[in-house]
Amino acid sequence: MYKRVRLKDTVEVPPEELGDVSPDLVKRLLQDKLEGRMDEEVGSVVSITEVHDIGEGTVLPNEPGVYYEADFDAVTFDPQMQEVVDGTVVEVVEFGAFIGIGPVDGLLHVSQISDEYLAFDGENQQLASNESNRTLAVDDAVRARIVTKSIDERNPRDSKIGLTAKQPGLGKHGWLEQEHEKREATATEGE
Repeated sequence: MYKRVRLKDTVEVPPEELGDVSPDLVKRLLQDKLEGRMDEEVGSVVSITEVHDIGEGTVLPNEPGVYYEADFDAVTFDPQMQEVVDGTVVEVVEFGAFIGIGPVDGLLHVSQISDEYLAFDGENQQLASNESNRTLAVDDAVRARIVTKSIDERNPRDSKIGLTAKQPGLGKHGWLEQEHEKREATATEGE
């Protein structure tokens, strides 16, 4: 999910900054350029942590700045298929719940939350079951598995991550705790 990676990229140093091409300056320019961006290979760049090497500057015709290639460390968020993630419900809609997992949100479709039918309660911003009185609302903690991933590098906000919580050990944390307590009580009674 989160990784520390060594990357290489080119950054433009504007003319007014050419007197001090330092690792701190290059780090700031890389942060402005890359943080929050999505890349299919490394995921979402969360933070540039350290600049290791700055190459020789290159001047391009009709460009005011000088271009430097830099080696640097970055922290990235790269959700993997079938990875189990913990997140928080950030929005509930008719067709499911959006779960915040790191710097992105994943969709937990209503059909992937429970075997029970969950109805949308718009007044209380929750999904509710008539069978067991279970609810899923904003700020609830959830454990889910990533089942689909479509990364849009140009518009990271348009990237889509699909989640499921229908497998054993997945779901709202409160539901998982209730199931665990029920299993322990049954095991104690059987002894």
